[in-house]
Amino acid sequence: MRCTRATPHTLAVHLGCDDAEAVESVLNTLVAMGMATADGTDVYRPVAPSTVVARLVERRLKALHEEMRHVSETRDLLESLLREQEFENEYAGSRTEAPLIERLEGLGKVREKLDELSFFCRTELLSTQPGGPMTKDNIAAARPLTEQLLRRGVAMRTIVESGAVADPATAAYLQELTTKGVRIRVVERTAERLLIFDRQTALAPIDPNDSTLGAVAVREPGLVGGMISLFDRIWAESRELDEVVGSPSEGGGPEGGLSELERQILATMQMVDKDEIGAREVGVSVRTYRKYVAALMGRLDAANRFQAALLARDRGWI
Repeated sequence: MRCTRATPHTLAVHLGCDDAEAVESVLNTLVAMGMATADGTDVYRPVAPSTVVARLVERRLKALHEEMRHVSETRDLLESLLREQEFENEYAGSRTEAPLIERLEGLGKVREKLDELSFFCRTELLSTQPGGPMTKDNIAAARPLTEQLLRRGVAMRTIVESGAVADPATAAYLQELTTKGVRIRVVERTAERLLIFDRQTALAPIDPNDSTLGAVAVREPGLVGGMISLFDRIWAESRELDEVVGSPSEGGGPEGGLSELERQILATMQMVDKDEIGAREVGVSVRTYRKYVAALMGRLDAANRFQAALLARDRGWI
C-alpha cells in the first residue's frame, strides 16, 4: 500500500505499534531531515523519493566536506606548530640547520625519511623506478601512499623501465595509477632510484647496486636542480605507458597467445557494456581498454562484444 499522508495514530496502527508518541517523534525527525512535511495539523506527507535521495546525497556531501575541512585544519595546525617549534629552537640558539646532504643508513631510516617527505609533499613528486617487475608486497605498500598524495592534489610523474611493464601484474598496477591521474612513461633503462619532492628535496640511494645500504637526502638547490634536469631529460626521451602496454598481443600459441590482461578484458566484456566501467574493472585507461576490445574482436572475427565473449568461451580462452 502506498502511503500519501498519515497521522501518528494511523501510522502507529498500520505498523502495529502501541506508542503513537514514538511514531510522532520519528515523523518529526523525518520532517527535520526534509523527508516528510507537516501542515501544522496532525497530518504528515512523504516527500518525493527523488527529492529524498537528492537531500540525502547533499547531507552526505556536506558531512564529507566538513570532515575534509577538519582534516585540513588539523594538518595546518600541525605544520604551524612545527614551524613555531623550529622558530623557538632557532631563537634559543639550540636548533641546528637541517644538513644540505643527509646520509640515511639502513632501510629503517630511509622509510622514516620517506614518510616524512611524503607527508609534507604539497605540489609535485617526481620519481624513477629502475629494475623489473614489482612484487605484490611492493604494490600493496605503494598503493595507499600514492592514493594519499593524489587525494592531496600532488602531481605525480614516474619513469619506469620496460622490464617492469613486461610483467602483467606490474603493468596492470601502473595502468591503474594512470586512471587515477599519475603520469607514467617508460624507457629501456633509467638511472638509479630517484625521488624529488616539491622540487626541494631529492632522495637517492647511497649505492645504486644495493639499496639496502641506505639513501642520501639532498636539499642543496644546485644539486636538486641538476637532478630535476636529469629527470626532465629522461622524461622527454621516454614513451607514454599506453604506447608500450596498450598494444594487444598478436598471433597464436597456448590459449590463443592471450595475456592475463586480455583474459580479464574478455571476461569483463560478458558482464558490462560500458567501456568506462570495463576499464575500471581491469584497472586500465579507457583508451587502452577499447584498443584491446577491438583487437580481440578482430582475432575472434566477432560481430559484437557479446559474440566475442561467447566465442572466447567456446575456444576455452576464458
